Amino acid sequence: MKARDSLQQGIYKVINPFVKFLIKLGLTPNMVTTIGLILNIGVAVIFVFGAETSNRGDMSYVGWAGALVLFAGLFDMLDGQVARLGNMSSTFGALYDSVLDRYSELVMFLGICYYLVSHHYFLSSLFAFIALIGSMMVSYTRARAEGLGIESKGGLMQRPERVVLVGISAIACGIGGHYLGGDYKLFVDGIPFHVFETMSIFTIPITVMAVMTNITALGRLKDAKRALDAKDAKKKPGQRSETMQIIQTAIIALFLFYFVGASASTIDVQDTFPVPKDVAQLMFYIQRTPNTNTICYELNEVAPGVLDEESPIHIFWIRYAEENARRKELNFIQRRFAYGLKVKKTGKDNYDIWSVAYGKKTLHLRKATDNKFYVFTTIDNKMAVLKRIFIKIDGGTFWSPNVVYIELKGTDVLTGNTVMERLKP
Repeated sequence: MKARDSLQQGIYKVINPFVKFLIKLGLTPNMVTTIGLILNIGVAVIFVFGAETSNRGDMSYVGWAGALVLFAGLFDMLDGQVARLGNMSSTFGALYDSVLDRYSELVMFLGICYYLVSHHYFLSSLFAFIALIGSMMVSYTRARAEGLGIESKGGLMQRPERVVLVGISAIACGIGGHYLGGDYKLFVDGIPFHVFETMSIFTIPITVMAVMTNITALGRLKDAKRALDAKDAKKKPGQRSETMQIIQTAIIALFLFYFVGASASTIDVQDTFPVPKDVAQLMFYIQRTPNTNTICYELNEVAPGVLDEESPIHIFWIRYAEENARRKELNFIQRRFAYGLKVKKTGKDNYDIWSVAYGKKTLHLRKATDNKFYVFTTIDNKMAVLKRIFIKIDGGTFWSPNVVYIELKGTDVLTGNTVMERLKP
């Protein structure tokens, strides 16, 4: 495992400049993961096309598919590095990566099995199916164990090894077909059938994978059993059952509801949300009821006191609902249809701004007499400096949420008092 980790770190050093280039292009980890899936679909297409159009002795399609397998496998490493170097890691991103990796592997094996069956390599296709089962069980065993709180990463046939083995053996088969011929067969005296043929360059590693993946999955299951048995042994006979803990918690919650519920009901939910900190030039922010994740609108200066005329406001998330409340850029759909801004320059240091999702309220980005920028708008018929927008949502869909009200909160420019207004869109 140490050698594997060292090799992985060495590969990261090589690909990191390319990763930084992808980040500059605006690619997100999920985009990179999706590209990997599309490339693996291309692998399956090559195998299927080769099965339908080539003869049994033509190994060129196997070789080209192997090259694309390795290229697609590179994106398995790129998406993680894009997330780490671009500070774009997310819990959903990890789930998305795992799900699409499974799809990628299934699609790849679909192409392999189709090719082998079509060209009558029936025994080899059987081992390819077994390798597919083993590959899925390696991943499933780890996921299920981690769901029970146990780490399970051991084994010699993890996804990177599987990708490299399939890719290199397929390329070698294609090269072998060119130099040996696609119909080359090796016979041994006394054995009535050939013991090796050109396709064996590809199918023997697949057979090895069929064995090793299932050994890896069973090994992980054994390790998980040992860890789970030790975990269960730590429970004392007198320990309260989980059911009793739930009942006790429910009783405490009931008392809290009766004693403090009345006073708590007078507090608006938005007043319990976190206020963004450490945003040097925060103009205003948006929060909404599904969770505490906050969209921040920060002044975008190209030089001190000089705004980017095309995009004077930089918009980003603070993901309070996730670990460490990390920052994250908006994706294309969020910028274009939900939280982005339309901007019109009306004069020196003056901009009119509208939300892409709600254009009935005009905001004004202006430089005030203190030589600082503020976002002004009318709140409760008073000119105010906008501080917060809160959106109360009750059901609906992503594209058509049921918005109960939009609350604007700011500071009256004349009195300095806090002013609020609720709009029904």
